[in-house]
Amino acid sequence: MKILPKLALAAALATGMGSVVLTAPLSAQKKKEEAAGGLKLSPEALKAAQAAQPVLQQKNYAAAEPLVAAVETAAKTEDDKYIAAAMRYELESGKLFAAQQANPNAPIDEAVLAKPLDALINSPSTPAADKPRYVYRRGALAFNGKQYPIALQYFQQAKQLGYNDPNLPMLIVKSKFETGDVAGGNAELASVIDQMNASGQKAPEDYYKFAIGRANKAKQVPETLSWMRKWLAAYPTPQNWRNALVIYGLQQGSLATLDKNQKLDLFRLMRASKSLADQNDYMEYAQYATDKGLPAEAATVLKEGMATGKIPAGNATAKAMLTAAETKNRQEGSLAPTEARAKSAADGKLAALTAEAYYGQGNYAKAAELYRLALQKGGVDANEVNTRLGIALAASGDKAGAKAAFDAVKGAPRADLASFWNTWLSTQA
Repeated sequence: MKILPKLALAAALATGMGSVVLTAPLSAQKKKEEAAGGLKLSPEALKAAQAAQPVLQQKNYAAAEPLVAAVETAAKTEDDKYIAAAMRYELESGKLFAAQQANPNAPIDEAVLAKPLDALINSPSTPAADKPRYVYRRGALAFNGKQYPIALQYFQQAKQLGYNDPNLPMLIVKSKFETGDVAGGNAELASVIDQMNASGQKAPEDYYKFAIGRANKAKQVPETLSWMRKWLAAYPTPQNWRNALVIYGLQQGSLATLDKNQKLDLFRLMRASKSLADQNDYMEYAQYATDKGLPAEAATVLKEGMATGKIPAGNATAKAMLTAAETKNRQEGSLAPTEARAKSAADGKLAALTAEAYYGQGNYAKAAELYRLALQKGGVDANEVNTRLGIALAASGDKAGAKAAFDAVKGAPRADLASFWNTWLSTQA
């Protein structure tokens, strides 16, 4: 038996174009290779392999086909079979690569790589350092063929073997989702993101969007909202805030069905996060405030929209809304008499309404005082009042107080709305 060096097929697996060196060793090297535990090929396999190798190197794949087949026929020992599988893999990879180069748009059938890869993975002659790469590549074949349970098996095995590839974690995640294991996919992705963040490497935004899309597709509303909040905490752009809040509660078929009061608080969050995008957003917000009896807030919002140019100067409807809101606000006059009645009332209903009016005027400290009074007196929707107490405290700069108020909100959809507010708070300096 002649001895050949152990073959590390890293290049072949990475590109499909690597070559296997099969030149017979010099007699002076023989003892060193034996000591290193080299391959021992039968004379028949060695002869066939040495005939096939130069043809493979020339990339003459048509001529190499019968020569590689001859290696496979001659292979009797485990080492022979390992060399045969390696050469078959190189041949098929080269043929696929050449076909793709010739026609980049043509479909590529990688299934022909499965058999030689399986042989390389299972061969006792395969170097331990190379096996993780083969296992990963086998998983990629299964994944591309939409055989997701099989792909997941190989990817997890590659991970256990210590294979390090930047694509591997997300391939495991995607494979879990594709097999229907949404909970497992969510948990795996959360772990990937946590590990990246812990290492100082910020997880890509697409990871969060992928999770949101998959959870939403599975109609898992709590998981969708959780991923939305994680996304906004990591990437709190105005556009992201608007997209998330519209999907959550403002579009047809939204994740939550909100009443007018709840939508008003959602628009307040859009204003705080600077995600009011156009005249429609500003005017819809102003209309909710008007319907709630908050002309001062409606006027403030409309003026902001006009000042930023998002409400065009020629928008006659917006101008009429502003005139009506300012007129109503003047007619209502001072809130002091109403505040006095609220303080002497038997319950907190008037205190809550007065707090709303103060909030609309931008007097956030007074609004917070009366929201607290409303909670103390009772007779009000505590979840609604705590939400609005948190909003007033956030506007006044009391982040700790705002968080405590939002944390006190229970039950959907108010608790989800409060969680979005807490997410926004967490992004503020």
